[in-house]
Amino acid sequence: MKKYNTLTLPGILQNSVSKFSESPAYAFVGEKPMTYKEVSKNVDAVLALLEKLDVKPGNKVGLLAANMPQWGIAYFAIASMGAVVVPMLPDFSKVEISNVIEHSEMVVMIASNGLIPKVSMVENKNLKHIISIEDFNLNDSESGIKFDSEAVPAAKYDVKDSDMATIIYTSGTTGKSKGVMLTHKNICFTADKSRTFQPVVTSDRFLSVLPLSHTYENTLGLILPMLGGACVYYLQKPPTPAILLPALKLVRPTIMLTVPLIIEKIYRNKVLPAFNDKMATRLLYKVPALRKKFNLLAGKKLMRTFGGELKFFGIGGAKLNKEVEQFLIEAKFPYAIGYGLTETSPLLAGVKVGSTKLQSTGLALEGVQLKINKPGKYTGEGEIWAKGPNVMLGYYKEPGLTKEVLTDDGWFKTGDLGLFDENNYLFIRGRSKNVIIGASGENIFPEDIESVINNFKHVVESLVIQQKGKLVAMVHFNREEIEQQFQHAKEEVSHLVDNKYDELKKELREYVNEKVNKFSKIQIVETMHEEFQKTATKKIKRFIYA
Repeated sequence: MKKYNTLTLPGILQNSVSKFSESPAYAFVGEKPMTYKEVSKNVDAVLALLEKLDVKPGNKVGLLAANMPQWGIAYFAIASMGAVVVPMLPDFSKVEISNVIEHSEMVVMIASNGLIPKVSMVENKNLKHIISIEDFNLNDSESGIKFDSEAVPAAKYDVKDSDMATIIYTSGTTGKSKGVMLTHKNICFTADKSRTFQPVVTSDRFLSVLPLSHTYENTLGLILPMLGGACVYYLQKPPTPAILLPALKLVRPTIMLTVPLIIEKIYRNKVLPAFNDKMATRLLYKVPALRKKFNLLAGKKLMRTFGGELKFFGIGGAKLNKEVEQFLIEAKFPYAIGYGLTETSPLLAGVKVGSTKLQSTGLALEGVQLKINKPGKYTGEGEIWAKGPNVMLGYYKEPGLTKEVLTDDGWFKTGDLGLFDENNYLFIRGRSKNVIIGASGENIFPEDIESVINNFKHVVESLVIQQKGKLVAMVHFNREEIEQQFQHAKEEVSHLVDNKYDELKKELREYVNEKVNKFSKIQIVETMHEEFQKTATKKIKRFIYA
């Protein structure tokens, strides 16, 4: 059996096809999966189409669609000919799409039918063709070129692990969108080493709920399952409870990758109300020994909700709420934490199920060096720096920005503050750009205060900022929950809800200030009537509100 270069995307595909030819690879929930052999055949056909469209190695090809089996096929076809994939989030605005097309100089766009109108409106001399991802037919009939599902590539391509595989445009939470250049080696190394935290086998079933255009889902939800010959299932609609719950029963996933917001919502909307429904259980739940027993029972119920066969529930992309994590530990739920950034493909640290430590992101990924730069003498805190085969080439067309974050000897400055414990477990304190400097020069971490706020009743999410020297908590309450309290009232409900908001703000301030240090006490609580704008991994875009 021929061994291909496993640090390139075509190498991984070819190896997996040779080992898992008849194993299921991709499917929509409820549909029959295509096999690895069928994936390979489809990749060849799309690659042959790109050849006919005169796409060359190094050319940029856009990918704009929601998660579906065809997404992975398009991704591997582009990468297998040495072209560069430029994935975009489906909810990118027309302006963002136009900017990415312009900046990346892409020559072809593969997009879903519903998003093609957004692309068609963009005028750009480089963009020659738009392809429908659903059937891989061209959006224009003038060229006369048609997709042939039986076609095979005319040329052979020598893709090297040092070649650029993708440019990922991300605004993160700090504003200006940057194009992160990742090589084949960056992505494939990370996927391969991730197996030290969780091995993947052919019987594994992934249920995909995060966007494939984000590095987290791309590396760990697309490349990682392929390494082990597992099958990935995709939803045909956004993962609302009405869509997700039946899918969990059908797929019975063994592995899922999520962000904190998903499990935090389940905890606050499903778990806590069950304990707080009656006075007796509410009081009993406050007793630590009894709380653990309640949580263990809730954990068994939660496992059944997720299909009963879950063995790895990965959480990354943002910091997990402490109270929610404590519940997961006591519930014996098979969760694991990971930490990383788009610039590091993305994983830097993680932990196996059963080896988690409360509020830690675990140990450095095998083959990756992590250090705390200039740690505080007494706290041990400092900026986390990373070095390894997963660190990006740099920002596309931005040598100045690249030089700011990459040292001459290869260390990447993450912009996150953290510290190690005696066992080398990493603890994240917050983003260095988010730290608020108090009146006496002390560091105030808004994420820590937000974690407390988010445990208060009716709070959906929050953001802490500094205005004129005062700490301000911007809070989005669950209006629907509050309105339910007044459903039988004779007075106008909106008036009662507004009054309730005033009460809640006062209670919230007292609740938080009892639990935080003297420097972190909030002075003002402001109500946010709309949800905060967020990134792909559901982090609030702080730069909008700061």
